[in-house]
Amino acid sequence: MAKKKKHKLSLAYQPVGFVLGWAGGSLAGMAFRATWKAMRHEDDAPDALDRDRRWGEILLAAAVQGAIFAMVRSAVDRAGAKAIERSTGVWPAKEATKKAEKKSGRGRD
Repeated sequence: MAKKKKHKLSLAYQPVGFVLGWAGGSLAGMAFRATWKAMRHEDDAPDALDRDRRWGEILLAAAVQGAIFAMVRSAVDRAGAKAIERSTGVWPAKEATKKAEKKSGRGRD
């Protein structure tokens, strides 16, 4: 019976996860643009194909952007999972958590 509930929950979480992912991506993009403007006083971050930009600028922009996107994605995923848990009483990624714990040897036997 519990497996059925988990399956239904994961299906119910998919649209929520999609919307949260889209919103998180938009939020991360805005945060990166604001951060880049504060750091370099430029409106546009360098692109890897910008001929006039140096390697250092391009790699710095990529590192900052990656860090911001990873942080925002983690925050959004965590907030979404907590909201699902509050509304349904079940953590949406319970199976993945158990598999990771077993793999690392930290399982709750």
